[in-house]
Amino acid sequence: MRLQHSTESVRSNVIPLFSNEQPARPRVLRLSPECDGLELLYSNDNHPDKLFSLKVLCWAIRDDDDVIAMVPWLGKIVAASELEDPLNGRWEGYRLPDGDHLFSTAPRHKFDELQAALGFFGTAPESQAVIQEIPDTIGTHAVFSTDDFQTVQLVEVVSWRLTGEGELLAMIANETEVTNTPVLAGDPCLHPAQKQEGFRYFFQHNIANRIKERDPEALAALAMLGEDE
Repeated sequence: MRLQHSTESVRSNVIPLFSNEQPARPRVLRLSPECDGLELLYSNDNHPDKLFSLKVLCWAIRDDDDVIAMVPWLGKIVAASELEDPLNGRWEGYRLPDGDHLFSTAPRHKFDELQAALGFFGTAPESQAVIQEIPDTIGTHAVFSTDDFQTVQLVEVVSWRLTGEGELLAMIANETEVTNTPVLAGDPCLHPAQKQEGFRYFFQHNIANRIKERDPEALAALAMLGEDE
């Protein structure tokens, strides 16, 4: 019996090195919009002495009880701690808007809010059903191109939908279906940007506006992203 118990213990600790299965990622259960302008700070290898900032879209509580900031980043929305960029960018912390106060964990009021909301609404079953929708408060734009970035289209993101599977979908309006203005979260004319033909990236409004104005540096950066695909 001891030999059998020992063998089972060894087997339970074996890690398949060549398995195609990926470790399960924590599931997002609930969102809280960021309405006070808190920013994420990150750095990259090309500018080791400089910090860059991004507006935080929202805070999320996951099924591992962690509360994290979420930001649209390149072709997806990611947790701050998982941020990566083509120049080996990495998350460095958070700050108050236009302030010098830096911190590295979710604000206590957001942690308490999300814990309370989860206690009130409960945990939704894992499915593709929409369990929450929040407005986009940071001017996110979705970038589309179907011709290898010879031409691009920028579309404003109206809202973000959270599914029971923990997926966040950026909702954009189909102009041919608009019957009410302004278009608000939950409108039937909204469709997930990530599921539309030609979707490439997300940009916050400052970069999107520079692209619209044909700023040379912004267009060059966009062209470089197109080459990396």
